[in-house]
Amino acid sequence: MLKEVCWQIGGEQGGGLDSTVEVFNTVASRAGYYVYAYKTFASRIKGGHTDFTTRLSTERVQAPAAGVNLLVTLDQESIDLCARNVYPGAIILADEAINAKLPEGIDAKLLTMPLNKLTLALGNPLMKNNLVLGASAAFLGMPIDGFKTYATTRWGNKGEEFVALIHKSMQEGYDYVVANWPELRLEIEEGDGKERLLMIGNEAAALGALAGGCRTVFSYPITPASEIAESLVKIFPKVGGVAVQMEDELASIVACIGAGFTGARAMTATAGPGISLMQEAMGLAAMTETPVVIVDTQRGGPSTGMPTKQEQSDLMALAYGGHGDSPRIVLAPGSVGELIPMTAEAFNLADNYHCPVLIASDLAIALFQQTVEPEEAKLSSMPQINRGPLANPEELAGLARDVFQRYSKQVNENGVSARSLPGIKNGQFLATGAEHGAFGKVTESAANRVYMMDRRMRRIQNVNTEAVRYFGSENADIVVIGFGTTVGAAKESIAEIEAATGKKAGVLQIRLIYPVPVAQIQAYVKGAKAMVVESNATGQFSFMLKGAGYNPANLYSLLKYDGTLITVEEIRNAAMAVLNGEGQYFVSGGGQGVRKAADPTITLAAQEA
Repeated sequence: MLKEVCWQIGGEQGGGLDSTVEVFNTVASRAGYYVYAYKTFASRIKGGHTDFTTRLSTERVQAPAAGVNLLVTLDQESIDLCARNVYPGAIILADEAINAKLPEGIDAKLLTMPLNKLTLALGNPLMKNNLVLGASAAFLGMPIDGFKTYATTRWGNKGEEFVALIHKSMQEGYDYVVANWPELRLEIEEGDGKERLLMIGNEAAALGALAGGCRTVFSYPITPASEIAESLVKIFPKVGGVAVQMEDELASIVACIGAGFTGARAMTATAGPGISLMQEAMGLAAMTETPVVIVDTQRGGPSTGMPTKQEQSDLMALAYGGHGDSPRIVLAPGSVGELIPMTAEAFNLADNYHCPVLIASDLAIALFQQTVEPEEAKLSSMPQINRGPLANPEELAGLARDVFQRYSKQVNENGVSARSLPGIKNGQFLATGAEHGAFGKVTESAANRVYMMDRRMRRIQNVNTEAVRYFGSENADIVVIGFGTTVGAAKESIAEIEAATGKKAGVLQIRLIYPVPVAQIQAYVKGAKAMVVESNATGQFSFMLKGAGYNPANLYSLLKYDGTLITVEEIRNAAMAVLNGEGQYFVSGGGQGVRKAADPTITLAAQEA
């Protein structure tokens, strides 16, 4: 009996694999297994190769598997591309119609099943994927009844006859495996039966926004962010919210600023190209001190780049993008579940610091399914709504006109003054993107400029949020620093690093990307070697750390920018090299493994010189 198994299916994009995987993952989750699912897909609607991988475990997992136990392939291309990832002795199931061949050097059992013939006999081409589900259940020792039950729920509105055909297809797939390969099983231990949630990060962000009091979302469709608005379109009518698809990203952010100015909690969601377009308006929000929340689902860039591939290369744009100096706060979730309360908290931070708050999600968190514990999504687990400094309408009503100062020198410890919302008697509502004084009126006074700039920038010196989280051994010899999707693999690497090196290892998750929490980082790292793991080519967070005053002599980098997920093995191998003194900068991916590389920031400077 295995504690975990990894199931993978590959075929042509647009062939119905999405719904097949949805069924498999949902049934596994409802059986009490932890699920971490990810996929490879092309930047097109139909055609080209796609594959889906699901890691099932009796313990929580949040990283890609080291290999595949059962690979189901619907074409030869999937065998050619995916077979290299299987564990020795793994099962590869293929349709006999494709005359499947294993690539040389692959240690696996290639089995063929007459999927096309069985599908034709069933009389519906959609049933092939249900045959696959039944066959997969048999190989993994999962009860077929769970699949049938979900199918009834999922497609019951299509009529009893259609559901009965699905059940028949699943049973035939199951029975074929039992009859032909009774000795081949990859049985996983029984799940604990506990009810858990299974969702993608975009759904989590939508739930977090709802819990955080957001009732307005303005956005433009873009991969991989679109599901955030799509989810809120379904939810908002029930709570009096408004979701609007705008004509482009510029309109989206400006509409959010307008809504935020009136007191609404407003959000937009986009990806790297949208962030590029929004930068001037983010400056407007900072200058007018208007709260706004922006979710960035990072993807491969620059330009169109690789819209369906993983990357974490927007950090510089999020933290520093735009002209001039302007305050903003950048958060990064380490898992899908963590994104729910983090999104809710983002609205509190925006209201309390009167500046844009950006969430640095990434494609893997945005689109890949993870198990979420029910406690992570309970309203009682969310931060309480805190609207920050607001002028008291009763006090304003007792003042003379033109007395209240929106940008007053009477500020709280964060450098923030109370705001009055439009419609409040004797409030002040002038807000301009030009430099202004206490009443919002334009002025180019040198003294006022210095004061207002200091006032705005002071508010992000001490952001009140959980900036970092530490996992692993105390007094570690090496601390792996990660954020976003890299955190899951980093946490799983601790045991492997310690077993391989005999040294103590820890992981420091960065939740606050900007302003860089350098003091908290130094407090945890102490005298250890620190290795930053990030999915970009230039070591963007390492660069930010150095700029914040971290000692570069103790800072190491592992970079990956080929569009795939960072693995436990890659982190372990890089950590071993760091501990052995083999170098300071490492790159992984592209089929070349972990290798030494020049410091990307030094290389960049040399090229410019």
